[in-house]
Amino acid sequence: MVEVEPSRFEEMVAEALDGLPHELAELMSNVAVTVEHDRGPRGLLGLYQGIPLTERTTSYSAVLPDHITIYRRAICAICHTEEEVVDQVRRTVVHEVGHHFGIDDARLHELGW
Repeated sequence: MVEVEPSRFEEMVAEALDGLPHELAELMSNVAVTVEHDRGPRGLLGLYQGIPLTERTTSYSAVLPDHITIYRRAICAICHTEEEVVDQVRRTVVHEVGHHFGIDDARLHELGW
């Protein structure tokens, strides 16, 4: 386990989001990304909650934003260096953003995310 300061971890999440391909980032719609500094639900490094873009219809309006949560302690618990945390944060952010685009866990795992 490695300990990463909350502010540094938040920077890692921001850098991972900034590292998304511009074309994909522009397509993200009505989604908030936050860091939870506690461990979160057992077995989860991140969580997407919302209505994926692929399931939104013309009646989609006036709804609260989707929510992606990245769990700092859960990620730090499986890493041994800060470099591993950076990589795992990136992987987790990409995975959860994939859910926002309607990609399920099985397909994300096939793709290596």
